[in-house]
Amino acid sequence: MKKLEINSKAKALIFDLDGTLADTMPVHFWAYKNILLQYGINFTPELFATLAGVPAVDTIAKLNEQFGTKMNAEEVGHFKEREYEKIMHKMKPIIPVVELAKKYHGRLPMAVGTGGYNRLAWKTMKILGLDQYFDVLVSFDDVTYPKPHPETFLKCAELLGVDPADCEVFEDAALGIQAAKAGGMMATLVTDYYRVSIGEEI
Repeated sequence: MKKLEINSKAKALIFDLDGTLADTMPVHFWAYKNILLQYGINFTPELFATLAGVPAVDTIAKLNEQFGTKMNAEEVGHFKEREYEKIMHKMKPIIPVVELAKKYHGRLPMAVGTGGYNRLAWKTMKILGLDQYFDVLVSFDDVTYPKPHPETFLKCAELLGVDPADCEVFEDAALGIQAAKAGGMMATLVTDYYRVSIGEEI
């Protein structure tokens, strides 16, 4: 596997959380799978891949369109988050990305920009011991427009006091890469640097 390095022009680093620093995607997958069974939806890794980076409530709305179901997006989205919280202790760190963050801690300003909810994002960081490396975290609760809109990452840059063009974003989802580029930032897809294990038992 290739070695993950930063761009030599980067003056600040911004990390997505789920699927980038934390291998939470298998946990999210099982949370959705367990919840959606009762609505007659067979949630597959392939289906999940088409929804990477989409917040829970929007995911349920998209599944309604696709399957003709009439789930209450708000209710089922929050239900899924509760299911996720029950099993989130099973998540693991994504080693190459976490090592990179630790390496540049104290050397470059760093932030986390996630499409997840603030409370769960900090809980993830604590489970993996990452909360000590980051002071700035921008979540779904802190923005008006989630990814692929660049607001999440632009807010990170603003809080770090660094020009967006000097920020490098690390992401696992196409929507996040789109958001970074729309914000005029450097973007690196991290899935080339680790094995994605969605669909396997956790």
